[in-house]
Amino acid sequence: MRSATDTTYGARDHARAQAAPVDRPAAPPGVAAGDLVWAETVPGGNYTHKVLARGSSLRLADPSGDACAHLLLHVADRPWERLNVADTTKVQWNAYVGAGSLLLSDQGRVLATVTEDGSGRHDALCGTSTLARNTARYGDGTPQSASPAGRELLLLAAAKNGLDRRDLAPSLSLFQGVRVATDGSLEYTGSAGPGTAVTLRAEQPLTVLIANVPHPLDPRPDYHCGPLEVTAWRGRPTGPGDPLWEATPEGHRAYLNTAEFCAARGL
Repeated sequence: MRSATDTTYGARDHARAQAAPVDRPAAPPGVAAGDLVWAETVPGGNYTHKVLARGSSLRLADPSGDACAHLLLHVADRPWERLNVADTTKVQWNAYVGAGSLLLSDQGRVLATVTEDGSGRHDALCGTSTLARNTARYGDGTPQSASPAGRELLLLAAAKNGLDRRDLAPSLSLFQGVRVATDGSLEYTGSAGPGTAVTLRAEQPLTVLIANVPHPLDPRPDYHCGPLEVTAWRGRPTGPGDPLWEATPEGHRAYLNTAEFCAARGL
């Protein structure tokens, strides 16, 4: 069976069709259009990536209640410093990410601060889906399939930023929650419903990788994931005087480590 792109004309027509109007979310309330540096709607089963300056705010929104943003963060010029979800939960004595949480690296520094959270349904324990799991569950997990695995999509996003498979640490999942039961088992709590959003503040220059795919514990038999709206805008990092700076001793030390390191590098 011949493909529509088997000929030069067919390939050209296919390429030009990609120039159709793109669905981009509007700037959040109070954000000037000129300060917006990223506005994108990511369909379910897709991925995105961007390098953001220190101080940028990143807003992820779930309009349908079925998005699941699997997030990885790397320091833009030092990818070996990256999001460590184990340290994020251990250092802050809390397995559940929400407003006021710091997303930490294994260097004792803050990569991003969760400044707003309208969902409360997140997961720092399970990571994203894999090729083997999606193949067993849905019949295929490759990036080009109808049921791509999160790790395979994150690998594509990583490759476009000079990273490879060894740079993919466990990810943080947003908008689909998991709780730990009294017997230690994991309970999938799902979504908080449509219209929720989470805002992060970049405390270092960051390479952001996102895969929008179903959570590995989603009990629905079919592959189902709604759109994810992504916006980012210019801003300033957390500093002395911000309530979060002194909220906990652990957070205070992490912010100091970050500020001193960035100052030494002229950031």
